[in-house]
Amino acid sequence: MSFIFGILASITGIYSLIIFVRIILSWFGNMVGGKAVEVINRITDPYLDWWRQKLHLNIGTFDFSVIPAIVFLSFIQNIFHILSITKRITLGFILAQVLLSLWNIISIVIGFFIIVIIIRLIGYFINSNIYGPFWSVIDSVTQPLLYKTNRIFFGKKIGGYLAGIILSLFLLVAILIGGWFVVYLLSGILNKLPI
Repeated sequence: MSFIFGILASITGIYSLIIFVRIILSWFGNMVGGKAVEVINRITDPYLDWWRQKLHLNIGTFDFSVIPAIVFLSFIQNIFHILSITKRITLGFILAQVLLSLWNIISIVIGFFIIVIIIRLIGYFINSNIYGPFWSVIDSVTQPLLYKTNRIFFGKKIGGYLAGIILSLFLLVAILIGGWFVVYLLSGILNKLPI
């Protein structure tokens, strides 16, 4: 039985890798094509489309529904892997994996916002053309976050744009670091539960 679970874990891992390749290829649009790309699309699109239809996680031009799709596969792969080794799973392990999976989704989104804010900060300092289409997309993602951060730190006063960018960046990094610490502490406790 452990052999079967090992094979299922490997298949799930390979499928996750194919999905990563599909996501990276989608960044290049029509510049990358061919028979191999068509095969990858046919293999992955039904799974990814199901998540897109159920979650509708679009922010601007970005589709975040692939994140829970990948995290779910990682969760299933971990279950199969543990079953192949121990031949049993505890409720504590499942709860720890659910917690880690949820945190993975949150941390990926936070990491994305950190990267976008860093790009915005660089654009601010190099005085790039802030009215171009690229900056419109960046601003459509960062503006709601910058507004909320300014409201948290400055209340009804209007904080400076640069202050909002820097405070948002520090706040997100603090949440990311603190969240990792808390989640791994809690998952360690849950893994030790005998149930």
